[in-house]
Amino acid sequence: MKAVAVTPGTPNSVHLEEIAKPTLDQVPNGNGVLVKVLKVGVDATDREINDALYGNAPTGDKHLVIGHECFGIVEAVGDNVRRVKPGDYVTATVRRPGGSIYDMIGTNDMTSEEEYYERGINLRHGFLTEYFVDEEEYIVRVPEGLKHLHVLQEPMSCAAKAVHQAYEAQHRMKVWRPSVAYVLGAGQIGLLTTLILKLRGLEVYTLARGEAPNLKAEIVTGLEANYISTRETSMAELVKITGKPDLIVDATGSSQLAFESMQHLGHNGVVVWTGITGGDKVTEVPSDSINLQFVLGNKLLLGSVNANRNHFEMGIRDLALGEMMYPGVLEKILTHPVDGLDNYKEMMRLLVEDKDALKVFVNVANE
Repeated sequence: MKAVAVTPGTPNSVHLEEIAKPTLDQVPNGNGVLVKVLKVGVDATDREINDALYGNAPTGDKHLVIGHECFGIVEAVGDNVRRVKPGDYVTATVRRPGGSIYDMIGTNDMTSEEEYYERGINLRHGFLTEYFVDEEEYIVRVPEGLKHLHVLQEPMSCAAKAVHQAYEAQHRMKVWRPSVAYVLGAGQIGLLTTLILKLRGLEVYTLARGEAPNLKAEIVTGLEANYISTRETSMAELVKITGKPDLIVDATGSSQLAFESMQHLGHNGVVVWTGITGGDKVTEVPSDSINLQFVLGNKLLLGSVNANRNHFEMGIRDLALGEMMYPGVLEKILTHPVDGLDNYKEMMRLLVEDKDALKVFVNVANE
């Protein structure tokens, strides 16, 4: 069957690869789920893997099948599978377990090992192919009523984890009632984080470079949040208007903005970094001032990457509630479909060249 893959370590190596169709017996003990892939989302991670900034092939292979945002339909299940059945719509988690205690209890996203395993990213093949098979544990059912949001399930899990981890960490405060939040970046993670924070009742300011009106601003205001163009209002200027925020979630992929955000956080607040920066940029920061503010203000910096099954399920619940509260808004994120695996060059062109491509996804197959 067809798959879109790269040769890790070789820039701009994306190509079509012929691989064997998987079978249920590849998963032991009757716990396998065979999924027909319907759609796969791609993002900056796939672009950076094609740039050879990171990513490794599974042992024994020279290629890595990319794509970690999947949506499909169950075609067959093993004898001991109970959570899903043929005909169910599903997505799949991305991280796979290593050997740490965190991996052993289902929190693969919190592994303490240096080496990690992620489908479509590192040492495990991804989903940009016609079929995949996986253990039942890593397959998450998607309600039929959300199938129109298909590839948003995986990025939503990342947004759900980032917010959830911030609240979990703030149990240290005994009482923490954040009221103002900044979301840096209005890509898919930033917009979905905006939704989650609005559902929690916060006053949300989503910052991005583009001047309104634009699609991102339309989505943010459709979620009853505040869109701020940083070309018109800097983060420092916004703080003078709103006061220092209790929570900042950075989803820009810019290390410079990530560090800048630390300077504007309120007392007892949390900054969550979700962006991956694969480059070698060096940024000068007022380190003494940040150090002083964080110590005297009991502030917290938190890194959050990928998600486990619980976060996927949290995200799906919030997507369902978001559709009820703000009908039709989230679907606007899905901007640029590409038909068929054969059109992988167009997929990559959109990722690299089209600045208006908010969400690129591949229509792999019909049901």
